[in-house]
Amino acid sequence: MSMVLFASVVRVRDGLPLSASTDYEQDKGFQETKKHLKGLSKKLSQFPDRCSLRSGLYNINFTSSLGVGYLMVCTENYPNVLAFSFLDELQREFIVTYDTKRINSALRPFSFIEFDNFIRKTKQRYNSPRSLSTKINLADMQTEIKLRPPYQLSAEDIGSINGFSQHKQSKYKGIAPNQMLEAVTLSGIVACVLSVLCGALNLLRGVHAIESVLQNEDEDFNYVIAFFLGTAACLYQSFLAFAMICLCNMYLYELRNMWQILFHVTVGAFITLQIHLRRPQGKSPDYNV
Repeated sequence: MSMVLFASVVRVRDGLPLSASTDYEQDKGFQETKKHLKGLSKKLSQFPDRCSLRSGLYNINFTSSLGVGYLMVCTENYPNVLAFSFLDELQREFIVTYDTKRINSALRPFSFIEFDNFIRKTKQRYNSPRSLSTKINLADMQTEIKLRPPYQLSAEDIGSINGFSQHKQSKYKGIAPNQMLEAVTLSGIVACVLSVLCGALNLLRGVHAIESVLQNEDEDFNYVIAFFLGTAACLYQSFLAFAMICLCNMYLYELRNMWQILFHVTVGAFITLQIHLRRPQGKSPDYNV
C-alpha cells in the first residue's frame, strides 16, 4: 500500500529538528531509512531545494525554503506529485504560523512540537488519495514537477558510509538551488544607465570610424574593432569585460582625451563592483498569503 509514513521539519543551517510526526513502524528497513533521513537533514544546505533519495523500499523526499527544510518518508510507489504536494502544504502552513526570527532563535530540538498536529492531520489526508483528490488541485504541482523535477540523490552525493559519517562535497549536474538575486539598489540602477550610455557612445563612435575608413583608406580599422569591443564589454559586464574596457580605452588613447577615458573606465569599475556586491538570496515561494 502506498502511503506517507513519516515527516519532519528541520532548520537548514544546523539540522535542528523543529517538529516531526509520530511513527509506529517497526520495520527494520524503515528504521534504517529514518537514520538516512536524520543524516540528510544535517546536510540540507549542500543540496538543491527539491530532492528525492531512494532507500530500499522507501523514498525520502524533501524541500527547503527560507532556511527551513521539510522531509518525508513514503513507500516507493507513492506518487511524486502527492509527495511534494504534501511537503508544499507543510511548508505553507509552517511559514504562516512561525516567523523567521523565532525559527532562528530556537535552541532546543522540537521547539515547535505542537506543529505535529498539523503534520498528523495532513498525513492522514494524503494517505486517503480518493477523498484527497476532490479537495486539492494537483495540476499546478504536476506542471511544476514536470518543468523542474526533483534532483535524484544517491549514496555518492551524501557520502553514505556507515550512516552518513563521512562528508563528501556533492557535485550537481542537475537542478540548482532555488535562489534569486537581491533587489537592485539605486546605485545599481545608476550603474546600469551609465553602462548603457557608455555602450551607446562607443557604438556611435564605431559607426563614425567605419565612415572614416570608407572615406580614407589610411584610417586604422583597428579603431573600429576597439569601439565595438568596448560596446560589447559595456553591455555584458563582468571582470573580464572590465579588463576589455580598460584595454580598448588604452588603444583609443589618441582619439579620446584623458577625461573621456577616465569616465569610461570609472563607469566600468563601478558596475563591476555593483555586480560583485549583489548577492543571491533565498527565494520565498509565492503563496499569495
